[in-house]
Amino acid sequence: MGYALLMAAIAAEVAATTSMKYSDGFSKLWPTVGTWVGYVISFVLLAQTLKTLSVGTAYAIWAGVGTAAIAAIGMVFLGEGLNAAKAAGIALIIVGVVVLHLGGGH
Repeated sequence: MGYALLMAAIAAEVAATTSMKYSDGFSKLWPTVGTWVGYVISFVLLAQTLKTLSVGTAYAIWAGVGTAAIAAIGMVFLGEGLNAAKAAGIALIIVGVVVLHLGGGH
């Protein structure tokens, strides 16, 4: 159940960050509301996750997967480019999360 909550927390955080892009510096009402609501939901779910997962593992997965997902959204939907450094960074995030998980961080 902890990982399901964590995935939901990541989805809410990614939605909030994407909404922030469209809020135009918090000058557009609905994207701003989406940003705030998404982050509140994300933190509530992350807090619930910490009842069953260690804080280091949960936060590393939340931050790492969220970062990689936002980078992918930026490239696919927002016209941001992909270069070798960005690809390597995303790969390192994914490898780091996997290594942490396999290393008994749960």
